[in-house]
Amino acid sequence: MPRTTQPSDVGEPLGPLPQEFAAIIRPELPSLIKEIGIEVTRAYPEYARLLNGPYGKAIQVGVEQNISAFVDQVASPSAPTTLRDEMCRRFGRFEAYEGRSLETLQGAYRLGARVALRRAKRIGRRYNLSPTLMLSFADALFAYVDELEALSREGYLEVQAQTVEQAETLRRRLLHLILAGPPVPRTAITELSEQTGWPLPECVTLVALRPPAEVDRAALDNDVLVDLSDPQPHLLIPGAFGESRRRMLQAALRAACGAVGLTVPTATAADSVRWARKLLELIDADVVEDAPLTLCDDHLVTLWLLSDPALLDQLTERELAPVVSLTATRRDRLVETLRVWLDTRGTAAQMGELLDVHPQTVRYRMRTLESIFGDQLTDPESRFATEIVLRARHLRERATRNGRRPPTRTDAGSRASTAQ
Repeated sequence: MPRTTQPSDVGEPLGPLPQEFAAIIRPELPSLIKEIGIEVTRAYPEYARLLNGPYGKAIQVGVEQNISAFVDQVASPSAPTTLRDEMCRRFGRFEAYEGRSLETLQGAYRLGARVALRRAKRIGRRYNLSPTLMLSFADALFAYVDELEALSREGYLEVQAQTVEQAETLRRRLLHLILAGPPVPRTAITELSEQTGWPLPECVTLVALRPPAEVDRAALDNDVLVDLSDPQPHLLIPGAFGESRRRMLQAALRAACGAVGLTVPTATAADSVRWARKLLELIDADVVEDAPLTLCDDHLVTLWLLSDPALLDQLTERELAPVVSLTATRRDRLVETLRVWLDTRGTAAQMGELLDVHPQTVRYRMRTLESIFGDQLTDPESRFATEIVLRARHLRERATRNGRRPPTRTDAGSRASTAQ
């Protein structure tokens, strides 16, 4: 039986209802069920429409079963309630499918209990039942309503959880289609966008996360698409990455490290996440300084210089070929001097300060470089290619000095590194 309580204004403790009480109540059930139906549909017109609809008979049977089950429990407290329990869960599921909160169903349960209690008072006067018995009935009745509400809540939350999971699955699917690029028909993306209620933006910004990504999903804006199950977790932010989006990400990422790609047209979203992932590689290699949130926009030249390591290795081998026959020590000194000159175009005194050598040493090295490289330093295109190589080489060396392996596609570039 449902719980019993001991009110402070009654000296005699309340106990379970006597089983004989069921025999008194049972004849009242047909008219009581009808009365409850009238009161509930009057108070909640939406249920009146449902009772007249295709599910009306099933709903009516469920209501009758819930009321009858209470009497059955009085008659036999150990009687199973399997059918009643499942019916209540169905009511909860139905409310979720209909898009209502549980407040309406809970209100209907409680209104039905008040109608039943009103009928019980009349029965009590008719049979001269004791106040304690009537209090026990009221206590058991509202405890029973608590059970019905709890069971309906289970069904309601079950549907809600499934709905959220299905919505997340569709949104991940949409994110995958967007990142798949032009091979996916635009109509497929548009249809899925409409199905999920996610307005398709003109441009997007992708964010790459270092796994395992600890993200506070509640802190993310509702329009952000997320895939944390991917080996390379990522987010999609509709539109540009402004200050409000930055604050949102900082709140959501907690201890996670994120790299923000460039804002691009939605059709080329894959480029944004590719650059963001490359930036994470450079952070992990200590080429770029680590931070909770790093923007590709702040490291465009670095991304460009190191975007194709294998090709850069080939370019390095070609541009630094003039010094390949020198000893390693001499080669490194001359190449560093050349890099500083290309970066600064400074005087011998200025370069000497940067290289920590005497200006006369700088002049000697520059004469040596001019004789070795010849027209390569005077031709604009050749000089530009050499400058690119030396800047990229300098970035790679930063990672090497920190004990990290610089990002390369293959080890084939080691030939060029040796040649330097």
